[in-house]
Amino acid sequence: MQQVCVLGSTGSVGKSTLDVIARNSGRYRVRSLVACRSHDLMLEQVRAFKPDFAVMSDPAVAEQLRASVKAEGYKTEVLGGTRSVAQVAADSEIDVVMAAIVGAAGLLPTLAAVKAGKKVLLANKEALVMTGALFMDSVKESGAQLLPIDSEHNAIFQCLPHGYRDGLEGVGVRRILLTASGGPFRDAPVESLPSVTPAQACAHPNWSMGRKISVDSATMMNKGLEFIEACWLFGARPSQVEVVIHPQSIIHSLVDYEDGSVLAQMGNPDMRTPIAHALAWPERIQSGVEPLSLADVGRLDFQKPCMQRFKCLQLAQDAASTGGTAAAMLNAANEAAVEAFLGDYLRFDRIPDVIDATLQALQVNSARDIEQVLDADRRARLQARTQIEQWHKTA
Repeated sequence: MQQVCVLGSTGSVGKSTLDVIARNSGRYRVRSLVACRSHDLMLEQVRAFKPDFAVMSDPAVAEQLRASVKAEGYKTEVLGGTRSVAQVAADSEIDVVMAAIVGAAGLLPTLAAVKAGKKVLLANKEALVMTGALFMDSVKESGAQLLPIDSEHNAIFQCLPHGYRDGLEGVGVRRILLTASGGPFRDAPVESLPSVTPAQACAHPNWSMGRKISVDSATMMNKGLEFIEACWLFGARPSQVEVVIHPQSIIHSLVDYEDGSVLAQMGNPDMRTPIAHALAWPERIQSGVEPLSLADVGRLDFQKPCMQRFKCLQLAQDAASTGGTAAAMLNAANEAAVEAFLGDYLRFDRIPDVIDATLQALQVNSARDIEQVLDADRRARLQARTQIEQWHKTA
């Protein structure tokens, strides 16, 4: 029986993870659940899974949850604060950590799990985007097992041969083809983007995701972050990774080989597939996902992304080439801009402008240690908020 810690249990990936675990209760047990402020949903999860620990990063919400859990007679110990989040991620009793906290907030607990040598299911792409070589070096030093959960990276992992970590050229890989749905505005006139509302940006045509990730998908910053992540995960140069829009989201990514073969991983757009794959790897388990019917799908379309429409993708690709703290600053500026957009404080089309202005204003440094990364994150957030105020005044 493997003991599992779910970081971000009340988010979309966290809930899907718990669904897969419930379908395979003979193999997995939830030891700890972690969330930020979703008291009611966390209480439901405590009732359903009876974990040893439930952690709320917001201490005030932890107090509320502690009272609720005690009133209902559960033995679950409720902890609060970010330090407790990192502690349960590195818990010696834990076998598997699902790292699904969204954004930079997931960096330190994910690193704690890696340094403790856990089997880490990586859904928090920002942790790797921000720290790059530091993160991958920690994986090697600790002996942690790192398995990607993003559907695209999980697909690439399934299509690559053993030995790819020693170099893609050595196993005959020519390119990695990273697919993208293009989001809700793939075909919308560029001139319509200034009037996009948060509700429209969060209405993804294929996937059910949280609000922040949905906005990132609409701007294709999500794909930009995945581009950077793919370079680190698979030891690829930016020139070896290509983004292609695939509106149906049936082919999750592809690997192109020197002999002309192209391997693709396909499936219905449901995050339970990569979760189940990584959770049981190298075995296969039930996920609850419906079988794919190609006859019902009917057709598969592909197109190149328009960089005029998806400026965030170009910014991310540039950051991948620049290296150092560029990706950490890109991510921080994007998080600030998306938060402002969701708060109706910034126009949708200004998101890439804020990110670009922030990167232009700040110096890129080397990322030799976590303190330098966190400092770059802090400086970029401050600069981005200054840019947001300027754009807000001129709106």
